[in-house]
Amino acid sequence: MNLLQSKLAKYTAPQEAKAAGVYPYFRAISSEQDPEVIMDGKKVLMFGSNCYSGLVNDPRIKEAAIEAIKKYGTGCAGSPFLNGTLDLHKKLEARLAEYTGKEDVMIYSTGFEVNLGVVSTLTGREDYILWDEQDHASIIEGRRLSFSNQLKYKHNDMESLEKQLQRCEPDKVKLIVTDSVFSMEGDVANIPEIVRLAKQYNASVMVDEAHGIGVFGPGGRGVVHHYGLQDDVDLLMGTFSKSFASLGGFIATNKEITNFLRHHSRSYIFTASITPASTAAALKAIDIMIEEPERQEHLWKLTHMALDGFRAIGCEIGKTSTPIIPLFIRDDYKTFHVTRDLLDEGVFVNPVVTPAVAPKDTLIRFSLMATHTEEQVATALEKIEKVFKKYDIIK
Repeated sequence: MNLLQSKLAKYTAPQEAKAAGVYPYFRAISSEQDPEVIMDGKKVLMFGSNCYSGLVNDPRIKEAAIEAIKKYGTGCAGSPFLNGTLDLHKKLEARLAEYTGKEDVMIYSTGFEVNLGVVSTLTGREDYILWDEQDHASIIEGRRLSFSNQLKYKHNDMESLEKQLQRCEPDKVKLIVTDSVFSMEGDVANIPEIVRLAKQYNASVMVDEAHGIGVFGPGGRGVVHHYGLQDDVDLLMGTFSKSFASLGGFIATNKEITNFLRHHSRSYIFTASITPASTAAALKAIDIMIEEPERQEHLWKLTHMALDGFRAIGCEIGKTSTPIIPLFIRDDYKTFHVTRDLLDEGVFVNPVVTPAVAPKDTLIRFSLMATHTEEQVATALEKIEKVFKKYDIIK
């Protein structure tokens, strides 16, 4: 065994969890990702998906993807910078520009690559990136690659953000980067106050709408549109892997910024283009979200039902007001066991444990889709109450 193997062999946490029968990751699903999925030949209620719109198994989106494969094949075999740009990509970019109300859009192969490639590229050595301490990992990795000055502010704390803005040199570029909906705990960024501070201190704002699109705003356009601030936010980021029921991501902004990014963003230039099937699926998803507002309305009805239900049975759910509902357990051991027991009860949820969060903040992440029924939510509440009482999480 060489030195690298010897060093990595000391990492045995997964093996220990497997030996204890509580390893909660890479659980194979043998069906479409619907409100009910098949695992090990058994039906399980899916409350761990990020497809808030519920479109991931929609037959109209499947058909659009199939037709794109028939016309364009399965891949592009190159980056958008060279041979990988299709007219279908241009159509999606134009549609997204209209959808977001921005001048121009660039599509990347994944949402992670958007944040990685945009945040790392836009600002220079003398400039500033200001970021929320609970921003998504892709934003964190992007700012780590940047040579700019990096100032972290306390989570959703506008006083903390203002103090950091006051540390910046007035004549340097200042980019504030935040999630709109924070993916683990489901709370919503204070976009109106961020915009106000940005105007006061001559800063620019980038908002990651990965978990906001399909949930907030007219036609599911996101939190920024919900507040009517799309003209005041400089960059809107989105991903296709959630409500768009596809794979990929985009940045919507002005043409000066996209012109620069198209020629400098490494995760854009040096990665093969989004597949034709994924492109067509995202295009169709936009149409459906606009044409079927009742889908979004039902999602919010379920969200209020679940939030009220969890409070009624005594669960600690933090500051969430969205279809992402954290059920705090605050113990790694219990979180693993609760996840296993809930799966045995027919309910799939996601555990969030150390090192993703501090040991005192471990939780179960419960998320809703527009295709869930009230009966399915009621069943999940009943099963969760049963298991939480078993482990003395609630009385």
